[in-house]
Amino acid sequence: MVGVVACGSVSSIKALWETRIQRRREEEEERRRPSRGGATGRLSVRVWEDRAVLARLREKLQTEDGRLVLRIEQEEWKNLPACLVRFVQVQEWQIHRTGLLKVPPFICSFQNLLVLDLSRNAVTEIPQQIGKLTRLRELLLSYNRIRVVPEELGGCESLERLELAMNRDLKELPDQLRNLVRLQHLDLSMNDFVSLPDCVVALPALQWLDMGGNRLQQLPDDIHRMQMLQTLWLQRNELQILPENISRMSRLDTLVLSSNRLRDIPSLMEDMTNLRFVNFRDNPLIVDVSLPLRTEDGEDDREMFGRDFMLTYIQEARKRNYAVLSAHRLHQTDEDQPRHDLVQLGPSTA
Repeated sequence: MVGVVACGSVSSIKALWETRIQRRREEEEERRRPSRGGATGRLSVRVWEDRAVLARLREKLQTEDGRLVLRIEQEEWKNLPACLVRFVQVQEWQIHRTGLLKVPPFICSFQNLLVLDLSRNAVTEIPQQIGKLTRLRELLLSYNRIRVVPEELGGCESLERLELAMNRDLKELPDQLRNLVRLQHLDLSMNDFVSLPDCVVALPALQWLDMGGNRLQQLPDDIHRMQMLQTLWLQRNELQILPENISRMSRLDTLVLSSNRLRDIPSLMEDMTNLRFVNFRDNPLIVDVSLPLRTEDGEDDREMFGRDFMLTYIQEARKRNYAVLSAHRLHQTDEDQPRHDLVQLGPSTA
């Protein structure tokens, strides 16, 4: 009888335990249902937001000169959404004054991109992935906050135009940029360069270079290696002297040197017959030069510190140097001649 009661008690306890377990399972499943519903709700909201952003971006697409262009101007887009990769067929980005903080890493998905213009934003860095854009021809990042240019940019083998003006703290370039063998136009003005980067001198196709508004103190002696260069802007720097080899830049057409610290003009520059426009305004040149008026009414139609000024300066400086040299030689001759008065006084005194 005791054993039967014991068995009955165990069965009761087991049944009670199983009932409690089943109830807990039901409660747990009940708890999960609202949670799953919330996740589904959030997912639905996210999908809806993505669709809204895509619709907004789709309105920014235009066709210009046969290219599909994404144009966003004067709207707040501090970050570009990942859903933008839905439009990988875009060939040109024109995104200005949006407050954009960075170039998204997914930029490498846009293999058809020919022009990337993100001027006048707040971009602080260029992603390494940009080097995968082998068809990119123009990269325009002026008026941003870029401090470092990645070496991977040298992989943009089709790049013809690169603009990095007015990034303020930018002061060097990676040597790998010498691999941009098609680069023709380079704007590095209004930055913090103290010297012309070696990779720039080595660019074989460069025709147009702006280094104005930096802190350049001298130009490299081998600047003549830039044989294709036609236009060189060097205004508002700290140059005190020009290398003689600048005269060997046979294709140079325009040279702007205003607002530097130049005290002289190399005489060999008079042989630069292709140089049509040059400007030496606001330099402390040591020879004072004034050009005769050309027109009868007393008005001069020439740039007073241009090519005519340069040639006249070189001629006047040569005359001045010749006069100084002649005076020095005459002085030396006078010192070398015997003093006859002392020779005659010698015997009388004896």
